[in-house]
Amino acid sequence: MKIEIWSDIMCPFCYIGKRQLESALEEFPNEEFEIEWKSFQLDPTITPQSGKDVYTFLAERKGISVEQSIEMHKGVVERAKSVGLDYHFDKAIISNSLEAHRIIQFAKTKKLGSEMEEIFFKAYFTEGRDLNDGPTLIELAVKAGLDQNQVLEVLKDENLFLNEVQNDITEAQQIGVQGVPFFVFDRKYAVSGAQPVESFVQTIRETQK
Repeated sequence: MKIEIWSDIMCPFCYIGKRQLESALEEFPNEEFEIEWKSFQLDPTITPQSGKDVYTFLAERKGISVEQSIEMHKGVVERAKSVGLDYHFDKAIISNSLEAHRIIQFAKTKKLGSEMEEIFFKAYFTEGRDLNDGPTLIELAVKAGLDQNQVLEVLKDENLFLNEVQNDITEAQQIGVQGVPFFVFDRKYAVSGAQPVESFVQTIRETQK
């Protein structure tokens, strides 16, 4: 069974959804799953915001107070904790995810897409790494198993794997993806959002029929 996942590494529910899907897949030990991560950018216009924390950034974007933003994030932290994830929004560094997506597309050619996604998610939400920073991106990519020199070439040429990123985003628009995470099972069924494990299990069973 092939599962395609549209996701952005800046999306907290995408990491939560990844964990919930993984738990669902454990219910099917005899089924083979091919996971393909697809690029999506929640906001392609984001620029690095030096000295601005995520709470303030979201407050300005949504027209709410910083205190309200902090409260909103607390709920997300608790939800992440329920699936074993440790979010630290106080350390998160606002980034444009395009460069990371290009590296993920490169990783897919080496069958390391899932590994790269996991490392970028953890780097952003847990470790507070700067995904605007080239050397940081290279370090994380090598950790996933990619060749350092090849990753450097990807970062040097801004056109490398750009089409793949854009094609994924265009495809998402064509099939009506309104937000991420968005999961498609064998092009038969779709699940939108970080749904409970049971929802994924049910969808997989329906797809198997």
